[in-house]
Amino acid sequence: MKTNNSSEKDTGGKNTSLLRENIEAILVAVLLALFIRTFAVQAFKIPSGSMKQTLQIGDHILVNKFIYGVKVPFSKTTLIPAKKPKHGDIIVFKFPVDPNKDFIKRVVGVGGDIVEGRNKKIYVNKKAVDQSFTIHTDPHDMPASVQPRDNFGPMTVPENSLFVMGDNRDQSYDSRFWGFVDMKAVSGKAFIIYWSWDKDNFGVRWSRVGKILK
Repeated sequence: MKTNNSSEKDTGGKNTSLLRENIEAILVAVLLALFIRTFAVQAFKIPSGSMKQTLQIGDHILVNKFIYGVKVPFSKTTLIPAKKPKHGDIIVFKFPVDPNKDFIKRVVGVGGDIVEGRNKKIYVNKKAVDQSFTIHTDPHDMPASVQPRDNFGPMTVPENSLFVMGDNRDQSYDSRFWGFVDMKAVSGKAFIIYWSWDKDNFGVRWSRVGKILK
């Protein structure tokens, strides 16, 4: 009887130890995931067509969060500064009108730039910019008196701010309409599509999986 009791106690002790190890492993995994999400890489899903054809509805992307500096969690304060966004970067940021929403657009102008739109063409510091990655779905040219979609500016981008636009120029709600993005609101730079789901055809867009964003 004594031997059996001892054996039962040993078994109980091993079970308790195994449970504790599993709990510790789960906690470490959760903390590691939170650390990566907060400081390194975060996943986002594309809900709209404002960045077509570069990004499609249903694309799932990864965003490099430390490329522009490490920020204090739940704060806009930069703990470790790094390089700033440059022309052409695809960035994720907190929407200035509603900070609870994340927006993704391409950087067209940085602090000090003079940005202007004339007949659907974009000029930065009086020079036409590359629009090879953009699309236009509406042939009509809207005058500035109606809306700033096709004609706006010139406007100077404030320091520590960005002027951003969607690649789908006729179907994007961006800096032309609501102004500039504060550098503090920038979450990171999109760099790869890790998954893409076409809900209309109920299938995976395998050709887009693993695509590096430019």
